[in-house]
Amino acid sequence: MWQGKHISVILPTYNEKDSISQCIEDFFALGYVDEVITIDNNAAEGTREEVASAGGALVIESEQGYGFASRRGLREAKGDIIVLCEPDGTFLARDLDKLLSYSQDFDIVYGSRTLGWMIWENANMGWFLRLGNVIVAKMIQILFNCRSLSDVGCTFRILSREASDFLLPHYRVGGSHFGPEIMLRSILASCRVVQIPVNYLERVGQSSVTGSKWKAFKLGIRMITMIFEFRIGSWLRMPKYTMPEFKRRV
Repeated sequence: MWQGKHISVILPTYNEKDSISQCIEDFFALGYVDEVITIDNNAAEGTREEVASAGGALVIESEQGYGFASRRGLREAKGDIIVLCEPDGTFLARDLDKLLSYSQDFDIVYGSRTLGWMIWENANMGWFLRLGNVIVAKMIQILFNCRSLSDVGCTFRILSREASDFLLPHYRVGGSHFGPEIMLRSILASCRVVQIPVNYLERVGQSSVTGSKWKAFKLGIRMITMIFEFRIGSWLRMPKYTMPEFKRRV
């Protein structure tokens, strides 16, 4: 528990067998995480045993895709503050301290991996991925006239229970571009959002998406397409769904 609030951590997993137990242990070692829920999304053989050895809870989601796994985790989590993170060794659990420090003033706190001096040696954040994430994030910032954004693909973020429960029925994406969908829907709902730098380390094992520049490029194009779909749709047909709780504080 952190400042009287229960903390739930969601770890969608597909190919993180060699790093997931350490990730779970690191979050529990913080001393205030109440539950760590691993979403087994047709994960590699042996993943379930690694989760059990670290004391994490396991939920099976057979529908393949990062978005489907994350949405299942958001439905299962019971905490007042919900943490989404990937258990591939690229993030430090201790950075949750920084994210939580903003949670009293913001509904959603997004991590950012593009600040140069927080990108560790051998991390998969070369100029191609780094520039792409910054450009697409700035595109959202300009088109939606929102606060400063510097990374569209960071999967380390926290959501208040109220924001998560409100946004959950609106999600439609099941694939790897689910992260930007959360960002876009939270902006359209006038949630109070902020993005802060987090450490980004070398991945344990091979990513099924960013390990290939071509796949990363295709994902970036899909993200850009979705951004314009949301922007145009918000003008033409998307209903207003701002909740009173998310209105700007005066």
